[in-house]
Amino acid sequence: MISKILSNHKLSLLSLALLIAGNSAEANGLKFPDHNILLNNAVFQQKINGKIQSTEGPLAGATISVKGTSRSISAGADGSFSIEAKNGDILVINSIGYKTKEVTVAGPVVNINLETNDEALEEVVVTGYSRQKKTEVSASVVSIDQKTLKDVKSPNVSTLLQSKIAGVDVVSGSGRPGSNANIRVRGRNSINSNISPLWVVDGVIMHGTPNINPNDIETVSVLKDAAATTQYGSRGASGVIVVTTKRALKPGEHLFSFNLSSGISKFNPGKFKVMDSQQMWDLYQSFNNQNAIPNSINSDVLKTDFDWLANGTQNGGVNDFSANYLGKTEETSIYASGNYYDEKGSVKGYDYNRLTGRLNIEHKLTKNLTFKPKINASYTSYKDRQHSLYDMYLNMPWDTPFYADGSLKNTKVDDVLWYGRDNNNYLYDLQYNYGEGQTFDMQSNLDFSLKISDRFTFESMNSLAYYNQTTMSYTDPKSNSGLENKGSVSQFSDKRITRFFNQMLKYNEHFGKHEVSALAAYEYSDYVYTSVGAAGKGISGGSKIIDNAANFLSQSGTKNDYAFQSGLIQVNYKYDERYNFQGSYRIDGASRFGANNRYGGFFALSGAWNIYKEDFFHVDQINLLRLRASYGEVGNTPTSLYASYSLYGLNGQYNGEPAAIPNQYNNRNVSWEKSRDVNLGLELGLFNRIDLTVDAYNKNTDGLLSYVRFPATAGWEGYWYNIGSINNKGLELAINARVLDPESPFQWNIGANWATNKNRVKNLKDGTDVPAGNKRYSEGRDIDSWYMRKWTGVNEENGAPLWEVVDANTGEISTTSNYNKATLQFVGTSTPKYQGGINTSFLYKGISLTATFSYLHGAYAYNMGRELFDSDGAYPSYNQMVLSDGWSRWSPTNTEATHPVASYNNNSGSNKTSSRYLEDASFFRLRNVTLAYDFKPQLLSKLKLKSVNVFLAADNLWLSTKFTGLDPEAALFGDATSQYPSPKRVIAGVNFTF
Repeated sequence: MISKILSNHKLSLLSLALLIAGNSAEANGLKFPDHNILLNNAVFQQKINGKIQSTEGPLAGATISVKGTSRSISAGADGSFSIEAKNGDILVINSIGYKTKEVTVAGPVVNINLETNDEALEEVVVTGYSRQKKTEVSASVVSIDQKTLKDVKSPNVSTLLQSKIAGVDVVSGSGRPGSNANIRVRGRNSINSNISPLWVVDGVIMHGTPNINPNDIETVSVLKDAAATTQYGSRGASGVIVVTTKRALKPGEHLFSFNLSSGISKFNPGKFKVMDSQQMWDLYQSFNNQNAIPNSINSDVLKTDFDWLANGTQNGGVNDFSANYLGKTEETSIYASGNYYDEKGSVKGYDYNRLTGRLNIEHKLTKNLTFKPKINASYTSYKDRQHSLYDMYLNMPWDTPFYADGSLKNTKVDDVLWYGRDNNNYLYDLQYNYGEGQTFDMQSNLDFSLKISDRFTFESMNSLAYYNQTTMSYTDPKSNSGLENKGSVSQFSDKRITRFFNQMLKYNEHFGKHEVSALAAYEYSDYVYTSVGAAGKGISGGSKIIDNAANFLSQSGTKNDYAFQSGLIQVNYKYDERYNFQGSYRIDGASRFGANNRYGGFFALSGAWNIYKEDFFHVDQINLLRLRASYGEVGNTPTSLYASYSLYGLNGQYNGEPAAIPNQYNNRNVSWEKSRDVNLGLELGLFNRIDLTVDAYNKNTDGLLSYVRFPATAGWEGYWYNIGSINNKGLELAINARVLDPESPFQWNIGANWATNKNRVKNLKDGTDVPAGNKRYSEGRDIDSWYMRKWTGVNEENGAPLWEVVDANTGEISTTSNYNKATLQFVGTSTPKYQGGINTSFLYKGISLTATFSYLHGAYAYNMGRELFDSDGAYPSYNQMVLSDGWSRWSPTNTEATHPVASYNNNSGSNKTSSRYLEDASFFRLRNVTLAYDFKPQLLSKLKLKSVNVFLAADNLWLSTKFTGLDPEAALFGDATSQYPSPKRVIAGVNFTF
């Protein structure tokens, strides 16, 4: 007994003597307590172990501190913790979204259950210009926290939302380092206006996708319906993405975090494969006109089998290092961060670097006045000597770019046999020519908040953003492309300055069961862009300075600007936590319109009913039941900054004097596109473990803006006009489930979202179809309808291609092998029937495994690359793609084939634009899988660390699709000829906090 006490409590000799003395020992007239009482007294430090949980399971990251001391620790991934305290000490437990709890230590084990706190949810649900509890939101708003966002290891904020929110389609248009994703919210609702969502960072409207470090993000909210986006007026017509960056929340909090990760990215060719030397030879042997093949092409070609794609791609390195500090006192809150990101492309020759820094400060100057300056800056640079994907695919495997000694062949000068197109070895010029660029991007805020009274608060946001980019392109005199000009160098510089001011008065009042909040704001923003460029020719090798050029080559330069000013009123009313109503009105003025229609007014109304809080509602299995409804309208502006004005080009000449050339004709009546949106929503929670959200919407957009071109003889090119209307309607589902009991040591969570959107063009000017490349806008049809000749297959008798002919008078259908006689018609759409994502996570004793999937069904993409690489011999000097499974080529012994007979210099037109190359782009993709481990707090406390997390993550590992190109997603929204597909990535890293 004594040895145990000595070991555990390290008693002094005096304490030991007192224990031996017994229950009523006395010495020198002093009475000492019973030794049993002493053992239970609060003078002994001991190790307290426990676990923090909620109804949703373990609470990783919850803060446990000993009241009145500096001792604190964070709970591990499974909610467990260990901290030194003595009996009678008070443990204070904090976790965002939960009520703070105080527990008195009475023994070595303390298990704690935290209750959710609706008030705390205000910190994470951002609805635009205000924050609301989840149970108050009456619009269609989805909020994602940083924990959910950080599974994808990308430097770009635009890619973080992939597959996470129903109705939000995020597509990586290019896998090139630094590229942004394309985002659409609830389909496409315009022809020539902006269809990308508006980005708002910390209340400031951004120009395009913000260049910020994803590690700085606390939450991202997506505003989807008019009730949510009306507060942003005309710029919120295609949805709004609101980003809130990190800030310290609790006084006394001081955290340093470091995040280090490194990995590789691998080129991801999908199903698209070009032929090797033998396969190309076999194709040539199948040509039905062998006499047309040049004599130089004989079996000797099989002596060379060069893999151009393997030569031009690599495992590119990825490095991401960041550090941040987060701290708060009673008066001041600080968040500071720095990040360095470096990536070498999976296509050789492109290096991308980015350095970012952020400082967020909130300081109470007085009891009622808070100063909120912020600054975010980034510096990006690239070096571009990137191999040409187009050349890698088209070059023949019979050609090698190198001589036997390893030097590069100059096919334009050297006497070499070259089978590929244009006698071009692209690697020869690539050794000399290159480009580079640098971009400095800064956003600064000088904000403040003044509490006028208990009811009124004045908030001022004042932002200045500066963007400057410089690029240089160098063409060496020794390169083939530099021979004509004896080398050249060009430089380009552009800058933009964006100002944003928002002055807002907020009101909040509680009386009884009623709560009213309102805001009124004036907003102004403007934008000025300038650029200048110049090029010189006749340079010394290696010189990048234009002034060193012998002669002037070209010049360029432009300037444009725009401005918005707006007024906004929004009122929220809540009664007894059961009924919530919101109304908003915004008037926008835009410089893009003439005086007749410069201002537009937009409004919205919404309401929500918390049925589960009604006295009559007594269903134990249902912990949440809400209904939402909203109606509103928003506007949209044309992509042209001067849509209502007459524009002239001043770069013409007449009789040696400067002359103005008519360009755009004015239309003073051109006006806003207006979208009217109805949204109905249901939120359901079951057993405190299953959450279901359903939204249905119907959106009508009138006054579609389009550029109408005049006949060539008119003198003017055309003018902007409001030509018609379009309808989008859809359904969105999202479900999240905690599969196992929260008390279980093994946790499994799963979530899924599904969305369908159907759009129809309702009206067009004079009911006339509008051509749009290989698509066509037509009343009653999808806005993304393909319009081309319809492929019907191969003539079994002779292997000739077949297209469909539709008699314009009778509708009778026949076929033809004459491409020009085939009928242009509608043959499908690139709008998916449905799409969504699935996520799942497993957690056991600090080990976590997460996976994210995305899927899309029913969209058709035009695989344009097949016009060149599946051309039936029309491009014999191009390498050709390997036929996909199930495909075959016609021959006298194989008449039921998918591909027509091949011939050298095929002129049948079989490779011309038709539905032959229109492919089902449906897919199911594993976006990301991450394996991580959180070290136990007991170990970390000895090292003075708060948390340590190690992880191994992989992106784009697996894809199931019928699409035969590089990437079905990129093909739907970009170039399918020689696109840069999203690479496969494997990243390992460590995150630690102290």
